[in-house]
Amino acid sequence: MTEKEKMLAGLLYDPCINLLANERLYAQDICFQLNQLSPLAENQRQHLFKKLLGKTGQQFTIMPGFQCDYGYNIEIGENFFANFNCIMLDAAKISFGDNVLVAPNCGFYTSGHPIDSQTRNSGLEFAKPITVGNNVWIGGNVIVLPNVTIGDNSVIAAGSIVDRDIPSNVVAMGSPCRVHKTLKEY
Repeated sequence: MTEKEKMLAGLLYDPCINLLANERLYAQDICFQLNQLSPLAENQRQHLFKKLLGKTGQQFTIMPGFQCDYGYNIEIGENFFANFNCIMLDAAKISFGDNVLVAPNCGFYTSGHPIDSQTRNSGLEFAKPITVGNNVWIGGNVIVLPNVTIGDNSVIAAGSIVDRDIPSNVVAMGSPCRVHKTLKEY
């Protein structure tokens, strides 16, 4: 099994091999180009995002300051909006449903490091997916950690650290993020 296959399977892998390092450089270069574009260069911005990301809807907006590791592991649905300074560490898949709003300074981190210091110091890491459902609003300065699913129609309050699954139709908040109240279905 290659290091990339291990990465995509959620196993410990070495991120420093040439293939993965080159893929990250490619994504960093596209992110650099995106973040240097004039706000008026919308067609060029959309073209570069479609080149970078694994899947996009027809209508989406990602504001400048966007950074990612690989890009091809990110899937965004229709009417996706990410405000300024969004970071997606996408060694594993990050999937967003339709009508998702992401406020400024949010991070989605699929990568993690072993707790055992000897293994961690060897340079190995792991990646677990993040899934965000439809009609989700994520407030400013939210961090979503590996292996988390956020259900449809939920709201994650600003400043939260999401370290476990959040069900559909709730408002969740805090560090660690927990359900605060259930939303009535419409």
